[in-house]
Formats: sequence, C-alpha cells, structure tokens
Amino acid sequence: MGLLDNLENQALGRVLGGTSNPLASGLLQMIQNQPGGLQGLVQNFHDKGLGAVASSWVGSGQNQPISSDQIHQVLGSDQVKALAAKAGISPDMAGGAIAQLLPGIIDKLTPNGQVPDHNSVMGMLGGLLQNVGKAS
Repeated sequence: MGLLDNLENQALGRVLGGTSNPLASGLLQMIQNQPGGLQGLVQNFHDKGLGAVASSWVGSGQNQPISSDQIHQVLGSDQVKALAAKAGISPDMAGGAIAQLLPGIIDKLTPNGQVPDHNSVMGMLGGLLQNVGKAS
C-alpha cells in the first residue's frame, strides 16, 4: 500500500469514523441530493468519459485516482464552489480534496462491487451523515 493509499484511508477513516468534516458531509449530502442518487452520480462520470474511473470505485479492485480537473469536469465548477464554501476552503483546494475523498466514499457505499438500490444507499448516507456530523 502506497503513501497516497495510506493518506486516503486515514482521511476516509476520519470521515466515516465520526470526525466532523464539512467537505465530507457536503459530499455525502451532494450524493443524497443528486438526481438518481449514487447511481446518477456514477452515471455522470460515465457521461463525461470517466466511466472506467468511477467503475473502479464501485468494483472490488483498486480505486483509480482522479484529478482535480476531472472533478471539476464531472461535478461542474458551481458544485465544487458550493462544496468549497461549505468547507471554508478555496475551490482549487476543494477540487483536490474531493479527488482524494470521493473514490473512497463511493467505494464504501458500494461494498458488494455494485451500486445498491436507491433506498439502501439513502440508508447508508443517512448513517454516514449522522456520524460525520458528530464532533470527536
């Protein structure tokens, strides 16, 4: 496991382990409010030519990395700016942070290597949002 994998796992552990993280909370809310939910978000990656990357996050193999520019391409600058504002960081910084967090979040939301039905995802997101909202 490389250094970036360790950093990703530490960050994701903090996010999903209950540490208050406004960017992670914003990402979870974005997925929850996305038309089509998690499936809709994954479809956006496919529509923007990054389907193989998103599929690696859903699948059981290693997660492929994504760049800040690619995050802006798929989510759109307005969405990245909104997430940045929520986290109190610059949009450039947010793009990089989202690129680090989103693969792990999607990976955790798809434990069986496929996107679960919408109701299952909503239940998982509700639990994650509750954990993220708690201060350590």
